[in-house]
Amino acid sequence: MPLTDSLLILGILSLNVAIAEWLCRHTFCKHFGTALLVIIVTAIIANLGIIPTTNAEAPVYGWLTGDLVQLAIFWILLQVNLRALLKAGAPMIIMFLIGSVATFVGVMVGMFVINGVESFGSDHAGLGAMFTGTYTGGSINFIAMADAYKVDETSGLYVGAVAVDNIYTAFWMVLCIALPRGLAYLKRRKHPSLEDPERPVVITGIVQDTETIHPFDLGIIIAMGAAVVGAARWVAGWSEAHGVEIPSMLFLTVFALVLAQFKFITRLRGTRTLGMFAVYLFLAVIGAWCDVDAFRQLGDLGVNLFFFVMVLISVHGIITFGIGAAFKVDRDIVAIASQANIGGGTSALALARSLGRGELVLPAILVGSLGTGLGNFMGILAAEVLMRMNSVGG
Repeated sequence: MPLTDSLLILGILSLNVAIAEWLCRHTFCKHFGTALLVIIVTAIIANLGIIPTTNAEAPVYGWLTGDLVQLAIFWILLQVNLRALLKAGAPMIIMFLIGSVATFVGVMVGMFVINGVESFGSDHAGLGAMFTGTYTGGSINFIAMADAYKVDETSGLYVGAVAVDNIYTAFWMVLCIALPRGLAYLKRRKHPSLEDPERPVVITGIVQDTETIHPFDLGIIIAMGAAVVGAARWVAGWSEAHGVEIPSMLFLTVFALVLAQFKFITRLRGTRTLGMFAVYLFLAVIGAWCDVDAFRQLGDLGVNLFFFVMVLISVHGIITFGIGAAFKVDRDIVAIASQANIGGGTSALALARSLGRGELVLPAILVGSLGTGLGNFMGILAAEVLMRMNSVGG
């Protein structure tokens, strides 16, 4: 039986971060980076049955992917360079929108290849909406589409979709971390004289995330983070009560950027270290959710879901990275935009930071918020197209 005590689980996840850091410092794994290793190490431990693979068994996962992530975003945004944002913002948004269209195309192709009507029955349109929504925006869109098309009432299909989604989200995060680094490594091996001094080879966290933290600074940044996250939620609730629904993440972003303009705040020590440690814990949860055993228990349904999503993200990747390469878009921007589609804004933020691209942190968060708003519309569009295709085919 896996451990269920929240403190013990938190302790193990924290230890996994330490293990990943040690591997980055002392072994060949430094070429992979801490973010990638945290996911892999935690996935192994979770699938060995040491810690749970679902929120139901480990409520602490909900806190780590909720409150703590919002604090992490606030702390990391205090380091954002707005001038660099102006340069990176437009390409990121364009690639994200291309990735969203690529997701839609991937769902259509996937349903055609797997014969969605035969494999998933009348729920195939709702399933297409769920994956279009979540791979445009995030888990909120996944849940919204499942509820809208009553797929959540088909327990086997819904549970299977969640399991496969978690596995592929972790896989895509790993791929988006490894691909830019792998291409950069091969380029350096082939042309050592062409190395870009402005592009970090790898972020191990040894130098970049090392700070001398004083209790005064620590107290201020934790208190400030809690206050700003709470204020953002309150303002979002107030606006919703007055008929305007705006995600609290947007208010949190605005508040953080305003505060980041004051020098006495940016001089506080600890925001970088705390922010990245919180992000690593979030990535550890992504690894824990990668439940291979749950997938095995799905039988033929699991196989159909697995191949459907494999085709979906393959099409997404080919279109997104292909267009990026054709127009010579920065490969890191393409990877982060794609990760924002598949994994959401928080995982895109983690990817930007792990690739050493601090100027892409804010664009990653912003396109993640854009995806949350766009996901439901794209999901509904996908469902309508699939239903009409089925009616025409019938």
